Amino acid sequence: MYAVIFGREGCPYCVRAKDLATKLSEERDDFKFRYIDIQKEGISKADLEKTVGKPVETVPQIFLDQEHIGGFTDFEAYAKAHLGLYE
Repeated sequence: MYAVIFGREGCPYCVRAKDLATKLSEERDDFKFRYIDIQKEGISKADLEKTVGKPVETVPQIFLDQEHIGGFTDFEAYAKAHLGLYE
């Protein structure tokens, strides 16, 4: 599984999403991720909305195997349900 996390510096939920992805990548051989800082990469909210396919109010926006799953709360719920995450 490959996750792409679109976030920005100073966003607490982005930090949590990155930490969760790091934990999963350390615990599972089949999980990799890429974190994209939208400010450093020059990605606008409009650009992100085109990628997501709907209006975007918050970051992070997370994709798993190119499928948009939502923000941190959605990612955490998915990890608990499907990736063996127990905290």
